[in-house]
Amino acid sequence: MRRWLLALMLMATTFPPPAVWAGGSGAYPNGADDFMAGVVPPPGTYLMLYSNYYSADRYKNNLGDNYEVGPLADLDISVWANVVRVVHVTDIRILGANWAVQTLIPALDMDFEFGAPFEALNDSHFGLGDIIVNPLLLAWHGKHFHWAAGLDTFLPTGSYDKYREPINPGNNVWTFEPAFGITYLNGPIDLSMKLMYDFSTTNDDYLDPRNGRTVDLVPGQEFHTDFAAGYSFAENWTVGVSGYFYQQTTDDEVDGVDVPDERGRVLALGPAIKYAHKNMSFTFKSLFETQVRNRPAGNSTWFRFIYAF
Repeated sequence: MRRWLLALMLMATTFPPPAVWAGGSGAYPNGADDFMAGVVPPPGTYLMLYSNYYSADRYKNNLGDNYEVGPLADLDISVWANVVRVVHVTDIRILGANWAVQTLIPALDMDFEFGAPFEALNDSHFGLGDIIVNPLLLAWHGKHFHWAAGLDTFLPTGSYDKYREPINPGNNVWTFEPAFGITYLNGPIDLSMKLMYDFSTTNDDYLDPRNGRTVDLVPGQEFHTDFAAGYSFAENWTVGVSGYFYQQTTDDEVDGVDVPDERGRVLALGPAIKYAHKNMSFTFKSLFETQVRNRPAGNSTWFRFIYAF
């Protein structure tokens, strides 16, 4: 019930879909990929562990300004996301590409705190997020260019309670995400980018903040990209700049009506460093958000470990 009261006090036409991942407005964890984003490794099985901490103390409106009144004028958001990702690359070739499959299992610890007089709205939650599967990931390799394409599917496995918006680890929708990654490798230079576009099904258990009714919510479509530019200054070390860009491209639809002026947007940039040793690698980066619209504005810190069996 407190989530419903919060939504009423926001006096918005709707509240954006919950940030399932740290730093995300939809399903995908913005900033997850960086160096060698278009490179799929040789046949084998790979374990990847991600740990991401996202924090924000500002919420931007449609003009990019901070809210001056209400709960969003004084808030602290923190999210810990820990993700297990398993990739298996087969020796089967399809259309000249290596065929791979993957799955990602996230767990999230979310905390929302509000300033006076809205402390009663404070809430926290730990739970399983929406599991991601991809049974058809294809990868091609050239002399300098490497690229990969696939379709990630986000399953509605995460915990969801309409009365706890927006602090839900799950979105209560299916999301289909065509993805294309490309990497240019030439000596010590690594230029990488991953392009994605998200389509989501209907959340039929959304609490409309305007009237407290349970209605259908169709999240808007989303374009987003992760990118990085790196330089290998030693045999095992790479340093560079990483970031992400996110833009909601269509309006959310609540109870059959489009919601105008609520499309999210964000650009993030920051330093990144990677160390590789034998069959392992470690990546650390910190990304700072700017050009934010209709979402929290903060920063995201990532650690990734990769182990090749």
